[in-house]
Amino acid sequence: MGTPEYGRASLKALVDAGYDVVGVFTQPDKPKGRGKKLAFSPVKEYALEKGIDVFQPLRVKKDGVEALRTLEPDLCVTAAFGQILSQEILDIPRLGTVNVHASLLPKYRGSSPVQWCIMKGEKVTGVTTMLTDAGIDTGKMLLKRECEILENERSDSLLERLSVIGAELLIETLEKLEKGELCPLEQDENEMSYYPMIKKELGEILWTETSGEIIGKIHGLYPWPCASTNSANGRLKLLKAHVERKIRGEAGRVLCADCKKGLLVGTADGAVWIDEVQAEGGKQMNAKDYLRGHSFKEGSNIQGEGL
Repeated sequence: MGTPEYGRASLKALVDAGYDVVGVFTQPDKPKGRGKKLAFSPVKEYALEKGIDVFQPLRVKKDGVEALRTLEPDLCVTAAFGQILSQEILDIPRLGTVNVHASLLPKYRGSSPVQWCIMKGEKVTGVTTMLTDAGIDTGKMLLKRECEILENERSDSLLERLSVIGAELLIETLEKLEKGELCPLEQDENEMSYYPMIKKELGEILWTETSGEIIGKIHGLYPWPCASTNSANGRLKLLKAHVERKIRGEAGRVLCADCKKGLLVGTADGAVWIDEVQAEGGKQMNAKDYLRGHSFKEGSNIQGEGL
């Protein structure tokens, strides 16, 4: 049970390791691109390529129960499926359900752990395999593997690296389970943190926040929904940035807007260089290239005030 590339990596690992995958559950097809053509999830694409039966219930706990029961699975594996499993679903596989969660549990429970880790300024994250229960990422832990978050790394890059780690850890987990070498460990609720699903409104940049908080939001919310701000030139998505270590300025104030130097904006505790942007209806581009066709008055507020 999985949907995005992160789930595809675990599915591929199961197939490559010789496990008999009797069925794949993934989210329903969704419209994509300007033409709004229905697109298959990465998990569905791979499953069809391998001739594995695909099921796409709108709500698995209501519409997927009988299909799963018919498959008579020994074990279920979930990796970024995107739906909560009911106890009825969890009772079907005789060996239970193993989840490949992209954080070091019990920290960062929830559906968007990678984005939140970056937004919260974490330096290390990882993957935890666990036995799924009826809670949200509350089941007993099996194995963990840590992963360093690189400086200025965005969520898409980190998620790609974690998908590889998760796939490897999944196979190691199953092999050790088969040999009886694992002792499931209860999560320490005192160490627990839970963060909600990412929503578009979260992308609004507040220039009164610190440089670290703004950078975390820009990198954590890429490629969706992306951090953004109103500007003198219209709505602007901010896609990549880095901290200025020496110059300080008033929050939201344009400190530099030069097509050779770049775009520098003040924050609560300093300033950040905006490296990549995207205007409404435009394409992603280097901020220096953007400044060749759009001007900001240095000393003004980036959002257009004081021009």
